Amino acid sequence: MQVARVDTMPGMPEEATGKTGRPTETRNKPARPRDALGRPQPWDAENTLQLEDYDALSLEENDRLGREHLAARRFFPAHEAWETAWKQARDTDDAELFKGLSQLGAGFVHLLRGNAHGAIRLLRRASSRVGRYPVGHLGLDTTGIATSAEALAEKVERGEVVPGERAGFEVPALEAVD
Repeated sequence: MQVARVDTMPGMPEEATGKTGRPTETRNKPARPRDALGRPQPWDAENTLQLEDYDALSLEENDRLGREHLAARRFFPAHEAWETAWKQARDTDDAELFKGLSQLGAGFVHLLRGNAHGAIRLLRRASSRVGRYPVGHLGLDTTGIATSAEALAEKVERGEVVPGERAGFEVPALEAVD
C-alpha cells in the first residue's frame, strides 16, 4: 500500500512535512511558531513564545530553568525544560522525578488551554511520580508538590476551578523548607 503525500502548507519548511522523515542533528523538532501557552501556530505566524535550546543545556541547567519558569507561571517552557531533563536523566534514579515535574507543567498548560481531562490526568500523574521521592530530594518539597497537584486535579474535577486562560489556581512552592 502506498501512502499519498500531502502537499506542504504555505510557509512550512520542507523538512517539517510528513511523518516519513527521520530526525537529524539539525532538525529534531521543527521550530514552529507558538503562542504564549505553547500552542502551535500557522507556520507564517509571529512566534510569541521564546524557548531556550534545552537540548544544548545540562540536566542541572534545565532543572533550574524549569523551576524559574514554573515560579513565573510560564508553564509550557517549564514543561519543556523538565521534559528535556527527564530525557537526560534516563536510567537514573531521578528520571521519574523529572518526568513528574514535566507532567506538572503540562497539567497547568492543559488547564489554561481549557482541557479539563488532560489537566486532571497530568496533574495526577505528576502527583504520583513526584510523591514517590522523599521531601528534600534535590531540594524539593516533593510531598507539598504532590499534594498540591492532586488537590488541584480534584478541584478541576469538582468544577471548583474552571479550565481556561483565566483559571485561578496556586502554583506550589517547589523548595523544601527545613
